[in-house]
Amino acid sequence: MSSKSNLSLGERDMDAMFHPTTHIQQHRAKGSKVFTHAEGIHIWDENQNQYIEGMSGLWCTAVGYGEKELSDAAARQMNKLSYSHLFNGRSNEPAILLAEKLKEMAPFAASKVFFGHSGSDANDTQIKLAWYYNNALGRPRKKKIISRQRSYHGVGFGSASMTGLASSHTGFDLPFAPFLRTRCPDYYREAEAGESEQAFSSRLAEELESLILAEDPDTIAAFIAEPLMGAGGVVVPPQGYFEKIQIVLDRYDILLIDDEVICGFGRTGKMFGAETFHIRPDTMSLAKALSSGYQPISAVLIPEKMYQAFLEASGSKGIFGHGFTYSGHPVCAAVALRNIELIEERGLVPRAEHLGVHFQSRLRDFSSHPLVGDARGVGLIGALELVADKKTKKVFSPGLAVGADLQARCEQYGLIVRALGDTIAFCPPLIITEAQIDEIFDRFGRALDETLSHFRHKINGA
Repeated sequence: MSSKSNLSLGERDMDAMFHPTTHIQQHRAKGSKVFTHAEGIHIWDENQNQYIEGMSGLWCTAVGYGEKELSDAAARQMNKLSYSHLFNGRSNEPAILLAEKLKEMAPFAASKVFFGHSGSDANDTQIKLAWYYNNALGRPRKKKIISRQRSYHGVGFGSASMTGLASSHTGFDLPFAPFLRTRCPDYYREAEAGESEQAFSSRLAEELESLILAEDPDTIAAFIAEPLMGAGGVVVPPQGYFEKIQIVLDRYDILLIDDEVICGFGRTGKMFGAETFHIRPDTMSLAKALSSGYQPISAVLIPEKMYQAFLEASGSKGIFGHGFTYSGHPVCAAVALRNIELIEERGLVPRAEHLGVHFQSRLRDFSSHPLVGDARGVGLIGALELVADKKTKKVFSPGLAVGADLQARCEQYGLIVRALGDTIAFCPPLIITEAQIDEIFDRFGRALDETLSHFRHKINGA
């Protein structure tokens, strides 16, 4: 084997790695950015350039980087019990303690917790549980699941089919039946002229009910929703949305699956997005900030009525044949439990609510900028949607890649944000300070002005 010592890490990455969620040709042309270490809200690349991590990695590092309490928790557990599984009734103390803690915290009457290792597998689990539940109740036709356009629920066969983004489907022969889609609750893009938020919410509820009736309510098992939509553009639900949706779901005995993978553990200023947006979940998916990204872990929380149906069905169906090698991994569970304790001990949820006022104010200061059509968010998450014409909301031609250009300029100023098409997302660690929030938006403002200068001739002519 030839020596790699004369190659940079980026070159070795290009030679060996196949990257997820990446444009392959563009990656080959631009190369890799390799990160080497991080602390607090900052991360460094292999060239020792420092960045503010304005996206918490992938919406996950709630307590920031380099938290010794979490590395110590992992080391203690590795030295005590490095691995144990949950198959055939086996268990371990960290998984038990974490399950108890999640039940205690849940904003609904959760009865049992099912562990996995990613948001994708949590939502694949949700599908299988909904199907198994209806089979157990003697309702074999009640299997269709409704999600929203532009939603993101993962990349498994089932979770990607629930995802409402074309990039998750193109080339993969997805989505497959029985997954349905209803309108995205994007007030900026989808509301009619003069329509209030409440009226828009009523219309969306009516559209959902029409879809259910057209498909036959006896065939609809569940409706899945992120409290605030993340990868679809940080879409904040309009006033009254979930309350009106919930009435429709209750009317036809349809489960509401609350996908809290991004919103959970303080991001919206409450412990869960369900509390921020007045959602009454039947089940809940958790991941990402569950461990602040320090270990791969996810959880699905279910109510007693579902567990009782599973319990009764086991008499005839036998083994419940679903689970993962790393379900309830003791190291992952120990780190997640200590992470939740740190979030509580350090008051990071009320802190996010308090600092969110300043964060949202600075975000909305860009509303008057010529490139910005909409500024939206809640707590310590937000987005700015870029447009070619503010009055008409005209979008830029995709080929211009305005969002990607702005993201790259932000990195030149030492700031990591995420371009979701031409929407720029912000999601800093919950440990951020007010001064650091100002630094994020000061750096962003300089990059935004440069992007405006670069694309000025394209505005109104894209």
